[in-house]
Amino acid sequence: MTKLVLTTFLTLDGVMQGPGGTAEDTRDGFDLGGWTVPYGDEDFGRFMGGVMGRAGAFLLGRRTYDIFAAFWPRIENPDSMELNTLPKYVASHTLVDPEWADTTVIGGDDLVKEVNAIKERTEGELQVHGSGRLAQSLLAHDLVDTLHLLTFPVVLGKGRRLFADGAVPTAFKHAAASVTGTGVVIHTYESAGRPAYGTYTLEDA
Repeated sequence: MTKLVLTTFLTLDGVMQGPGGTAEDTRDGFDLGGWTVPYGDEDFGRFMGGVMGRAGAFLLGRRTYDIFAAFWPRIENPDSMELNTLPKYVASHTLVDPEWADTTVIGGDDLVKEVNAIKERTEGELQVHGSGRLAQSLLAHDLVDTLHLLTFPVVLGKGRRLFADGAVPTAFKHAAASVTGTGVVIHTYESAGRPAYGTYTLEDA
């Protein structure tokens, strides 16, 4: 069974909303979108190109799917090849007739069963990019095997977060780290089950 790999852009205060444009995601009155744009450089592009090169299929939430579908089919270069040619699965109850080639809609009624079935028939990584609510559901069901967190050197003070209150306690093993020339810190983690707990309290003599 292939790995499910989640790649997420975060601010220092954990916000993941609207990374790529001012009008990308304005839910809850969010007006600070586009905060990743000033930090794009060759290091960032090289890392993301490496990630995309390992993809066998993509699993996306409806909002991220719509953003990608409006952009990537118009781009004709090697960076767009994977997204435009590989299978894409979108979790949605409302999308009926997707126009982007190689798209399959899954209802998400039994997320664990549906995702595991996709993992069984996929060669290469099953990749999730962004897709906040879907990502939270995947994490809650222990379906994420590898996590790439790209932390940008900016604080926004508001916006939707990946690890919101109520997230399932989960431990990860640190697998890799790098820093881009513009200061984006990239950490890769592997899922490691539930956290262990202890105490620094001194025992009575």
